[in-house]
Amino acid sequence: MKILLAVDGSPYTKKMLAYLTTHDELFGPRNEYTLLTVQPPLPPRARAAVGKEIVDGYYADETEKVMAPITEFLSHHNLVVKREWKVGHVGETIANFADEGKFDLLVMGSHGHGTIGNLVMGSVATQVLSHCKVPLLLVR
Repeated sequence: MKILLAVDGSPYTKKMLAYLTTHDELFGPRNEYTLLTVQPPLPPRARAAVGKEIVDGYYADETEKVMAPITEFLSHHNLVVKREWKVGHVGETIANFADEGKFDLLVMGSHGHGTIGNLVMGSVATQVLSHCKVPLLLVR
């Protein structure tokens, strides 16, 4: 199976990884894994003020903070993963990447704010659900 793991480095990502390790059908060398993290875009004025090189460095640093511990965890389980990162609106970007990459499954942790929280703040999981055609496994 070709599996996309949407990660943000939060405790919910850790719960998702813990869930995967207990489900042999999802976790193992017979599957192909891609990690994806999405960085929200900086405001245009901030990008213009500091310049492209500094902004690109910021995105790379933030991505590495998320990816390094997850990559290390997966390597301890003898799994090799592809690493990808994007800049954009998180939910839509994850959904588009999953669809374009023709993944069999998208797995992500959910903060689980509930209905009221989603109405007030929105939810990355809700955005992914509304935009993605790939089967989605949410772990809470």
